[in-house]
Amino acid sequence: MNSKCKSAPASAYIRFLKLARSVQQLPDGPLIDANEKALLEEIAISWFENRVMTVREAIGLTHLGSPATLHKRITRLRQKDLLKTFNQAEDKRAKYLIPTDQTIAMFGDFGKKMNSALSTLA
Repeated sequence: MNSKCKSAPASAYIRFLKLARSVQQLPDGPLIDANEKALLEEIAISWFENRVMTVREAIGLTHLGSPATLHKRITRLRQKDLLKTFNQAEDKRAKYLIPTDQTIAMFGDFGKKMNSALSTLA
């Protein structure tokens, strides 16, 4: 084994890559592409941090694509029952995005897979 691979930072990154690969190889769940997954993750993280994201905020995530492209992805995620929208009573103009129960279950499966991978790496 190369001594460079034994460094703590390299070892940590290799473990991260193995974990990421194990999560990406989940067999079940809805078929979503990497771009849809990235958008869904941004929305879910915001929701988890008690900052529910609006559609306007989501289509403003320019690092993930153009507003039109992001709007199409939101529509596809809603059609796949991974996102739902709601309006607050005091402001009917803003649509808020939240993950569905299916999304939470999918992330739970990802977490189980990650924990399983972690235990095999230990």
